[in-house]
Amino acid sequence: MVHIAIVGAGNVGREIVEELAAQGKHQITVFSRKAELPEFSNPGIAVKRVDYKNRDELVDSLKGVNTVLSSVSIDSASKTQKALIDACIAAGVRRFAQSEWGQRSDAYLPGQEFKREVHRYLQDINADRQVLEYCLFQPGLFMNYLAYPYKTTRYLHITPLFLSVKEKQAIQVDDGADWLVFTDIQDMAKVVARAIDYQGNWPEIGGMVGSRIKMKDLIKLVENVLGESLTIHTVKREDLEKGQAHLPWVPPLSHPKIPVEQQEAVARRIFPEFLMAGVRGDIDVEPSWNKIMPDYEFTDIEALLRRALPQKS
Repeated sequence: MVHIAIVGAGNVGREIVEELAAQGKHQITVFSRKAELPEFSNPGIAVKRVDYKNRDELVDSLKGVNTVLSSVSIDSASKTQKALIDACIAAGVRRFAQSEWGQRSDAYLPGQEFKREVHRYLQDINADRQVLEYCLFQPGLFMNYLAYPYKTTRYLHITPLFLSVKEKQAIQVDDGADWLVFTDIQDMAKVVARAIDYQGNWPEIGGMVGSRIKMKDLIKLVENVLGESLTIHTVKREDLEKGQAHLPWVPPLSHPKIPVEQQEAVARRIFPEFLMAGVRGDIDVEPSWNKIMPDYEFTDIEALLRRALPQKS
């Protein structure tokens, strides 16, 4: 048994916390900066209020902790994580997972700069020798998004990407030959739990692959599961690169922090970046953890969709 500190336990972090708690192997403490601490039904989860600006308090809170898993949101994320990293080193923490949990952090998507900044900080600290073992857990995109609006997660808020099984529409770039990686978030949480017990060094870039598929083949797979065709919209890469792409349709954005009346405008602003990330290969992550854990059976897209979508009689 080791002591694990979870920093940021909403959405993605909550999925990881609950999986670790359900396995019951380790001591778990959730760090929170909020005055009103989150509540968990599992009595094995402790919650501690922490001031990330108070170095001495942070170091003291981390004493005896083996692994820190960070899933802090974008607001002040790089400052918070740098403070955490410094405190981890001072407190003798063995392992640190930065707030990654998606496609490659060198993918130039909106809101990714803080991930690149924290990664560079970890690289600089470990330049001469390993001071703090760390990993960037990269599941690509959560395949749970593909089932929207049918929920396949306990806590992750989902929104459609690239296609909508409800509206029966999809969008692709050119011939749809770009490779994408999708992983079920519950598989990711289980891999993280296994990684805690892994005795070797964590890979610096910890990609994992539930399904690797070309966009055009993803559309065909979804059509096969639905038993009907999707309306396919095609945009040109050259138009995306020039910032001149006309998107006749975008997947409906669903996010609790974005007012409903603003969601389509926000989707039209950011979705071209996701399309470009696909054609650049930014979502095609390496199967690092698959190789370390060859016995683990990941959920594939077809299995998840057939489980989630209403079946026709």
